Amino acid sequence: MKQLMLGNQAFARGLYEAGCSVVSSYPGTPSTEVTEEAAKFEEIYCEWAPNEKVAMEVAFGASLAGRRSFCGMKHVGLNVAADPLFTCSYTGVNAGMIICVADDAGMHSSQNEQDSRHYAIAAKVPMLEPSDSAEALEFVKRAYELSEEYDTPVIVKMCTRVAHSQSVVETTDRVLPEMKPYEKNIAKYVMMPGNAIKKHPFVEERTAKLQALAEDCYFNRVEMGDTKLGIITSSTSYQYAKEVFGDNACILKLGMIHPLPKKLILDFAAKVEKLVILEELDPIIEEHCKELGLVVTGKDVLPITGEFSQNLIAEKLGVEVPAYSKLEEQMPARPPVMCAGCPHRGLFYTLAKNKCTVLGDIGCYTLGAVAPLSAMDMTLCMGASISSLHGFNKARGEESEKKTVAVIGDSTFMHSGMTGLANIAYNQSNSTVIILDNSITGMTGHQQNPTTGYNIKGDPAGKIDLEALCRAMGFESVRVIDPYNLEECDRVIKEELAKELPSVIISRRPCALLKYVKHEAPLKCNPEKCVSCKSCMRLGCPAISMKDGKAVVDVTLCVGCGVCKQLCKFGALE
Repeated sequence: MKQLMLGNQAFARGLYEAGCSVVSSYPGTPSTEVTEEAAKFEEIYCEWAPNEKVAMEVAFGASLAGRRSFCGMKHVGLNVAADPLFTCSYTGVNAGMIICVADDAGMHSSQNEQDSRHYAIAAKVPMLEPSDSAEALEFVKRAYELSEEYDTPVIVKMCTRVAHSQSVVETTDRVLPEMKPYEKNIAKYVMMPGNAIKKHPFVEERTAKLQALAEDCYFNRVEMGDTKLGIITSSTSYQYAKEVFGDNACILKLGMIHPLPKKLILDFAAKVEKLVILEELDPIIEEHCKELGLVVTGKDVLPITGEFSQNLIAEKLGVEVPAYSKLEEQMPARPPVMCAGCPHRGLFYTLAKNKCTVLGDIGCYTLGAVAPLSAMDMTLCMGASISSLHGFNKARGEESEKKTVAVIGDSTFMHSGMTGLANIAYNQSNSTVIILDNSITGMTGHQQNPTTGYNIKGDPAGKIDLEALCRAMGFESVRVIDPYNLEECDRVIKEELAKELPSVIISRRPCALLKYVKHEAPLKCNPEKCVSCKSCMRLGCPAISMKDGKAVVDVTLCVGCGVCKQLCKFGALE
């Protein structure tokens, strides 16, 4: 049956049709929907893991047991999972194992713009790269075959545009392979030095076999057109090339991005007058072609940063694009801002008012850095706020201890924050950590996590008690506050910073967008009491604006949290 599907939905459909049995992932845009869609199939066990490393290890365990498995993550998540990736390249697999990594060129929702192809090269595992939804589905099914035939995990690389765009796919029935027998094999699976040293030659031999496959395989294809121009490309760049050039160029589309073919590229280059490499981010295909002795046009005219587009390619390569086919790229500005009623707003206001140095983390609360709050000094990676706070205070001592805090979300704390907190408890810096517990994984679209008490399907699950956990890790002072209560926030933060011991504050209030949260009636501003002091504007709440010198509350946005009311000394907000 033919259907219109998002790339991520098609990927999940491929998992279903290929007989995948176990899925473990950590949410991260733009990869999240693959696992959410897979969870809709009752035949597949799906879970959210605490982090990507755990997810990959779960997938490896399921493969070892004899069932096809999957783990998904965004590009920065692969950094976290790199440890098991590099070693399961050596062990190989039992049943097929697929890893989805979704890159985010343009950094729509990411802290960096890294190119995940480097991981496939470094770990010496094959990487496939679909260019639309139909290929996403088909590549997944063939990736399992590749995994089992060549005894390797296989990375399937998505990107924002392929993950979140729609195209037509043709679905078929699920085929569940028989469970592979598990056989104890110490030499294959126990990677102590004596065994691992014997596995490296296996990896090199496998890479050579995969490179031979790349010369003539389903994933790579040549589309002949005008031989004046030849384009070697992959992923969304292939779609842009087709839209800009159509049949006015020959195209070598690479779906297996590692290992790259040699003879196929040389034969293609011999048929065209000029060779252009279209690839987003790093010049990986380009450098491979140059090593083959080819003269190419690539990053000398095309950018190494950001996303490509039809217009960009046409402009850089000097092609006239008909006016009707041009896409308007200038979109209205939409500044990022915490939602109206966001429980983090009151806390960040208090931290800013007290002129605290705030070491931040990855989550929607990172928006605390945005004006007018401007209440964050650093964001690095998942869990880094806590570890960095410890180092910051060890370096500066009492000068910073009384005015510096770390903030981290509940899901991020479970992901990577616990080890940093253990370090503070063990090495005893006088540090105050604030866990922003909004009862959900907010930034990626309300996924459950180990602190919520529910699993990926919304069923009751194990629930970690944050207070008990922090106390068990050695913290004597663990306080819980309501971030809607500004007086309480101010008092507790000052008290904990003044203490001569490590402490944890849990700022607890559910995300205002959760369906079960019951809101108060929206506030309104009494213009007769408003003196235009703009104190309420210091919160940066999108529901509050100024009109004709008076504060105005948008009742369609206001959830009645009452934080702004606590700032108005004249009682104008009612």
